[in-house]
Amino acid sequence: MNKPLYIAVEGPIGVGKTTLVSRLAEALGARLVLEAFEENPFLPKFYEDRDRYAFQTQLFFLMSRFKQQQDLVQPDLFEPNILADYHLLKDRIFAQLTLADDELALYERVYRSLESQILKPDVIIYLSAPLDVLLERIARRAREFEKDFDPEYLRGLAQAYQRFFAHYDDTPLLRVDNSNLNYAQDGPDGDAALQHVLSGVLRLASRSPRPEGAPGAPPEGPK
Repeated sequence: MNKPLYIAVEGPIGVGKTTLVSRLAEALGARLVLEAFEENPFLPKFYEDRDRYAFQTQLFFLMSRFKQQQDLVQPDLFEPNILADYHLLKDRIFAQLTLADDELALYERVYRSLESQILKPDVIIYLSAPLDVLLERIARRAREFEKDFDPEYLRGLAQAYQRFFAHYDDTPLLRVDNSNLNYAQDGPDGDAALQHVLSGVLRLASRSPRPEGAPGAPPEGPK
């Protein structure tokens, strides 16, 4: 590619987003943008009592993600390529799953005021995997606040992602079943799995109408 790319990876908790963007960033010589979930003081409380702490958790994430995404607009950050393990759209998926109606109405007003101010990726990679695979990966990474992870919450989240991306056409989208892809491994098998994803990304990115010299373009505005 002769132009920098902005690629975001999305999918439910435990699907392997951060591992993939880290490998892709190495392959493309890209700047890595990782979600700072550990900075959210409400997240451990959310897993203990979702009804009570959903709104605080979601609003903190929205503002934190927005600030991080806004930094990508700065001209001096247009080089090199950018790989992110989330996109702001994920915030709305989580909000619609966890917030009560009155909270969601307020949240939507804030979200719509922010979404037109961020860059649009050249390609979004949507990772999916069965529930048992997601639960196994969450258990393996052993984060303290995820130790008693609710399978039904994760099932609902995975289904919410499926519904959202079933009709998504805002940017080029690469769908990847991550049930058995072993791109995290070193060696020929891992390299082949990574190349499989990378070739799909570059194929879609070549169709992007984005002008030369900037990764992504701001959306036209809320619809």
